[in-house]
Amino acid sequence: MTTTNSTVQAVFKEVMASVATPVSIVTAIDGGLPYGTTVSAFTSLSMNPPMVLVCLDHGSETLELIRDSGRFGLNILGADQSDTALSFAKKGGVGKFHGTRWDLDHDLPRIPGAPGWIACTVADLLDGGDHIIALGHVDAAKLTDGRPLVYHGRSFGTHLPH
Repeated sequence: MTTTNSTVQAVFKEVMASVATPVSIVTAIDGGLPYGTTVSAFTSLSMNPPMVLVCLDHGSETLELIRDSGRFGLNILGADQSDTALSFAKKGGVGKFHGTRWDLDHDLPRIPGAPGWIACTVADLLDGGDHIIALGHVDAAKLTDGRPLVYHGRSFGTHLPH
């Protein structure tokens, strides 16, 4: 049986919707103004040295700032931050922080209340189809209490132990 590329893409999209992924906001700063975008394609890459991998759309304004500055922050969202995730998922970088409290941490925008925080220096930017894969060396990491926000089956939720 022969499958078309559009059939493979449609089935692939459904398969990926069945995979639970962490929800994070990648941040950068430009001229004292914070920028950010919601991502679900993020994972640890290496423990020695500590590194992460995050994927950003080619058209992302935040990606351009990361290219220019060579740095990014990763705010790993908590279960109660789905509204924040939706707000930062919109196109365009200006104004996403309107109504969202933020602090500077390692000279990067950090969203208080996010259970996980990672500050990174870009190690490499690689082409990945319609996205760019940013490899980041971890400069700092902080953890607070809270359940993670996850995306699964096209909706937000959290992880609960068995």
